Amino acid sequence: MWNMGRKGFEELYERIPGPKPDFDAVWRLTGGNPYIFSQLYAIGWRVDKAIDTLIDEKSISPSLINKWREWLEKAVEDPDTLWSPDTPQDLINELIARNLIVYSLRDRNPELWIDEPTSRKRP
Repeated sequence: MWNMGRKGFEELYERIPGPKPDFDAVWRLTGGNPYIFSQLYAIGWRVDKAIDTLIDEKSISPSLINKWREWLEKAVEDPDTLWSPDTPQDLINELIARNLIVYSLRDRNPELWIDEPTSRKRP
């Protein structure tokens, strides 16, 4: 499962026991991704630890960051930047190889959604 719609994700959030951050903060951090949500829950909502784990799991090295810093900064501000015709194919290939992006997605067919469809652009 990829990302859930806000309503379904909020229902999942409500079922998680114990203290947790405000729902809007969790939504912002996860974008509705239940896997990331479960990881944050398991490590006591320590975002710094989650980032360190992601860096290790995805082999995000200082050399990768230094090589692509300008493009990565743009992508953090606006992920659609990666779909610009100017984006270097080598960067796209590296991000795909690390499973950080999915470059070719099918159309978002509403018949395939279990929950309500999410918007195309999610801040």
